[in-house]
Amino acid sequence: MDDRKDPAVGITPSSPSPGAGLSLGERIGIGALAGAALLAFFDPRLSIAVLAGFILLCGAAAFFPRFGFFLPIISRGTPGKKAVALTFDDGPDPLSTPPLLRLLAEHQVQATFFVIGKQAAAHPELIKAILHQGHAIGNHSYTHDNLVMFRSSTSIAAEITATQQVLQNMGARPLAFRPPVGITGPRLQPALSNTGMYTVNFSCRAIDGGNRRIKNIAKKILNRIQPGDIVALHDASPPSPSLLPAWLNEIALLLNGIKTKGLAVLPLAEIIDRPVMITDIIDRTKGENPGIAEPGSSDL
Repeated sequence: MDDRKDPAVGITPSSPSPGAGLSLGERIGIGALAGAALLAFFDPRLSIAVLAGFILLCGAAAFFPRFGFFLPIISRGTPGKKAVALTFDDGPDPLSTPPLLRLLAEHQVQATFFVIGKQAAAHPELIKAILHQGHAIGNHSYTHDNLVMFRSSTSIAAEITATQQVLQNMGARPLAFRPPVGITGPRLQPALSNTGMYTVNFSCRAIDGGNRRIKNIAKKILNRIQPGDIVALHDASPPSPSLLPAWLNEIALLLNGIKTKGLAVLPLAEIIDRPVMITDIIDRTKGENPGIAEPGSSDL
């Protein structure tokens, strides 16, 4: 699926925060119910058609990462910035994350890593390395269950809070949550309601299957990238260790290609104008912690 054909552009940070008012889906649902009730006086079949259409829309909306149907979703940066943000999902991975960090350091690029809680718990040293290098960390659920959004709010909340606990024990508390595969659902809003977190998806990706398809990753993204894009990549290992150099080469080609297009790579927080995480770990070498809020920050 080409992300640029998604039916809606992601909200900007100035949009209502999660929990503010009715969601788009709720508003459409109220309209569908009112319309169905009115049509029932003329032809019950039309009433049934309206309700069936709404049900189909609900089912389809879950699979459009940029469609804020069930809750506000950030999938692009604020207007006017000739820059993009890079995000990496599904790590940390002991084989692929360390060389990726070295590559990003060579290019002086800061990214956001949406980590799986189970992976973070198994590789705390990689979380520390990510933070030490000045990158931000987001919550990508604990087990990366692709069907988690179709489960109960309690199950979704458990995936989120388990990951938060793991990362807080390492000195970081993400504010940004990215659901597995970008799938959302009506139960995500209640699961996030008491966490202070918001949902971040993406506007540009190569559809690489979690690095199972690494051929032409750079070309696919560079053909569609635009200012303000949030680019979705992965730092999970390719299927074979022998493919690791090819994958790293694709990321290097992407970084160089973004520069050639006259775009900067900025931290996600600078693209969306809001903190991505809270951490006790400050990058002393730069004198700042870009895209990261300190405890007690008034920005939150």
